[in-house]
Amino acid sequence: MPSRFPGAIAQDWEPVVLHKAKPKAQALRDPKAVNQAIRSGAAVQTVKKFDAGSNKKAAAAPVNARKLDELTEPAALDRVAAEVRLAIQKARLEKKMSQAELAKQINERTQVVQEYENGKAVPNQAVLAKMEKVLGVKLRGRSGK
Repeated sequence: MPSRFPGAIAQDWEPVVLHKAKPKAQALRDPKAVNQAIRSGAAVQTVKKFDAGSNKKAAAAPVNARKLDELTEPAALDRVAAEVRLAIQKARLEKKMSQAELAKQINERTQVVQEYENGKAVPNQAVLAKMEKVLGVKLRGRSGK
């Protein structure tokens, strides 16, 4: 049998207070919880957000797009010269080749050959070298640019 402490028995207990966990931020924004807090008379904080629910961006200083382009990019890129265009067309027609056949032989797309012959392409020395080799004419150098 357990032995008891002889003498006065005193309880030295302190009260324990249990607190509820604080509600999460999402629960505080829940419309039901807000309505219940309003009904019970608790303080409810409301904050109006600037431009809430709109797709508008913040008003920045207007920038002229044309000025921005002129500052960041060169004025214009060089295009294929008229002499080079005509030389490509003439040499291709003398060899009785279509643009597609020439493109296949230089391992480029047909659109590339079209752009060179129309003068819309930006000259690429590697492509011009391939065309020179296949067509047998000089496209680069003094008269090329």
